[in-house]
Amino acid sequence: MRILHVAGEGLPFIKTGGLADVIGSLPKELARKGNDVRVVMPLYLKIAKNYHQDFTFEKEYAVYMKYDWVPVRLYSCFHDDVTYYFIEHQGYFEREDLYGYMDDGERFAYFQQAVVEMMNQVDFFPEVLHCHDWHTGMISAMIKENHRDDYRYASIKHVYTIHNMAYQGNFGADMLESCLGLPYYLLDNGTVRYDGGISFMKTAILYADKVTTVSPSYASEILTPQYGEHLEGVLQMRQYDLWGIVNGIDVETWNPANDPKIPYHFNKVNVKANKKKNKLALQEEMGLAQDENVMLVGCVSRLTWQKGFYLLMEQLPQLCAMPIQFVVLGSGEGALEEKMAQLEEGNKGKIVFYRGYNEDLAHKIYAACDLFLMPSLFEPCGISQLISMRYGTLPLVRETGGLRDTVTPYNEYDKSGNGFSFTNYNSGEMMHVLGNAVDVFYHHPNDWRTLVRNAMNTDVSWEKSANDYLRLYHELTGD
Repeated sequence: MRILHVAGEGLPFIKTGGLADVIGSLPKELARKGNDVRVVMPLYLKIAKNYHQDFTFEKEYAVYMKYDWVPVRLYSCFHDDVTYYFIEHQGYFEREDLYGYMDDGERFAYFQQAVVEMMNQVDFFPEVLHCHDWHTGMISAMIKENHRDDYRYASIKHVYTIHNMAYQGNFGADMLESCLGLPYYLLDNGTVRYDGGISFMKTAILYADKVTTVSPSYASEILTPQYGEHLEGVLQMRQYDLWGIVNGIDVETWNPANDPKIPYHFNKVNVKANKKKNKLALQEEMGLAQDENVMLVGCVSRLTWQKGFYLLMEQLPQLCAMPIQFVVLGSGEGALEEKMAQLEEGNKGKIVFYRGYNEDLAHKIYAACDLFLMPSLFEPCGISQLISMRYGTLPLVRETGGLRDTVTPYNEYDKSGNGFSFTNYNSGEMMHVLGNAVDVFYHHPNDWRTLVRNAMNTDVSWEKSANDYLRLYHELTGD
């Protein structure tokens, strides 16, 4: 099957969030199953600096933008059985950051125009065009409205994946014709209209043949006002075409048995001994009091309201009084960063905060910690809980979205479960479950070892999820 993924970012080339992890893993898994899989993304500054010398120049062509022809330079490379294409426009994409600019609508309108024409330029018309998040949301509309008489385009089946409803690509209506090449009657009849302008995500939901999101629970949640971000009505119209398929992780990159970023490797047999060695090494590196027997709690996250950090802020005295050490890696809202820095200053040797992101340190935290904290307000899927289980670190999560779908809470009677969870977005409830985890760790070590074994036995690979996507693709194409 010919499959083209279109995304705003993707590993191994660039990453700002979980979308990049999916693009780095799902296409590779689909290719391993014998499919012709290709990916296209913008050629950002950081990609150009690190990889440009490895790319092959493919084509130069132009797209019609803002009543003029704007050049496109297309590059490619072949990596892990997947062909990657890169759309080059130095003015639009060679900037320090990927997103967050005043002209983001224009930038990604250009990207989408370039992708649609790319299929013609390289003569690759996929059976399934799989678009991801708002950056690609107008492509299906462009193809179905502007190329309906071209059988090469008309035969394409369209899948659109929502990775996070909070980011929808809402822009002014003036760009509909000038940047996207779409007629204004789509605004007049309400198809693309949103809050006085246009919405890339809304348009994608209406034009795609199938809509997916990154966990079954999140697929149900976004049909409600609490999680639908004002698009729940549109999603309800398409709910019979809405699939929830949970993400996996790259189990080759995230493998405690041979991870080059951690000092002591381990598997299910020697996890207890070597996790303690990793703990001692991390404690020394981060300035924590060295004690192999203390419960070490980790968190690798963006410091935002979505990730539940305000629950922690409500319980700081109780948290500091618990017999645990706490290591946090991340950045985000200034107030939360400052509060975490103050927390470290007042609890030297017990709590440490690393502001920013450090890939090597993230691996060490997953390998060294006993418990991993994810008290998210909402979480479409989440990958940190999957990584932590792979490393024998038990996740403590709030039961929302993909966290509910992947973490089974500890049952003290039959010793089942692969982590801990709480239901309501409530700091007292979170602390009660954290207290329970601390009790199991210190007073029921056999139960703890059983939970660790359960976690490491959990299948967190892309194998099942890739098969689910293939089942969806085949349902669309009728193969």
